[in-house]
Amino acid sequence: MASKSVLQGIVVSDKMQQSVVVAVERQVRDPLYGKIMRRTSKFMAHNEGDAAKAGDRVEIVETRPMSRRKRWRVTRVIKRAVDLREAGTETESRDERSGA
Repeated sequence: MASKSVLQGIVVSDKMQQSVVVAVERQVRDPLYGKIMRRTSKFMAHNEGDAAKAGDRVEIVETRPMSRRKRWRVTRVIKRAVDLREAGTETESRDERSGA
């Protein structure tokens, strides 16, 4: 039995129930000129328990088809995204203390 593919990417959408869209970026070399270019592929992945949120770096693994477009599953969240709302309140309170 072949081993299942494992990819890392950034969650770009978490607006569905138990599903996320993960953007996986790879580098390819132009066959004629040799320039290295970035290519992005988007994968729908099953997100059990809504663990991954938009902006998180996640690891996805190939799995059986779960729906028409879902063939991947989130295995773990590698790095959480910074919540801008929380970060904004921290800078505001710091500015109030400094008297700015």
